[in-house]
Amino acid sequence: MKKKMVIDVITIFPQMVEEIIKESILKRAQQKNIVKINIHNLRDFALDKHSIVDDYSYGGGAGMVFKPEPIFRAVEKIVGKKKRKRKGRIILLTPQGQTFNQAKAKELSREEHLLFICGHYEGVDERVKENLITDEVSIGDYVLTGGELPAMVVIDSVVRILPGVLNRRESFENDSFYQGLLDYAHYTRPRRFRRKSVPVLLLSGNHARIRKWRRQKALKNTLDKRPDLLEKIILSAEDRKILEELKGKKVKRAAPRFVSKSANR
Repeated sequence: MKKKMVIDVITIFPQMVEEIIKESILKRAQQKNIVKINIHNLRDFALDKHSIVDDYSYGGGAGMVFKPEPIFRAVEKIVGKKKRKRKGRIILLTPQGQTFNQAKAKELSREEHLLFICGHYEGVDERVKENLITDEVSIGDYVLTGGELPAMVVIDSVVRILPGVLNRRESFENDSFYQGLLDYAHYTRPRRFRRKSVPVLLLSGNHARIRKWRRQKALKNTLDKRPDLLEKIILSAEDRKILEELKGKKVKRAAPRFVSKSANR
């Protein structure tokens, strides 16, 4: 049986993280004792009485850089040193990192311990990356004020797929990206709203046909919005057949119409 996952977060804004982990799925996962989330204020590991954790960059340039000493002290306090070092992953949230996706979430969910370092300013001293970090992760090609929000995005994505967190396994297995496709269309009550009705098939109780309809909708949704994803997954013969039909319809709809002059008179 997999041990309880332990997640540590090193940040200079602990209250930001505290507020998020007290809500929704993260709160439930902690109450079920599936995960334990610890928050550490980096300033507690500073070496001076003013709790300074950053300094100017050697060589000049705008912005401040996190000093190595507080980070090393924090990490070594959490995971231990050398032979006593706790196994797991030490993750730096940075725009320079690997773009986070569902495959990475699955990979991280298999670990027993994750330690997140939330960067700020111009980043961290390079010696932190060279000696401590196992993974550099980015949540997209844009810049945020700090690593707290990206850390919580990654943590939420990882925790929700841990066994026992959600009530039904299919609650996350049918999510967009979990199996490489975008999600299918969903409907709920009322059956008819503003002259728009729920597809009759979904009310039929025929689960085999409903599963097939949902697969078709997931493939269509992915083809329309993220066709690049289709190149990264293994498709069944039936999937390929459905896609060929969808592509045929797409081409047919896109074909230009030519109207003769006589028809316009």
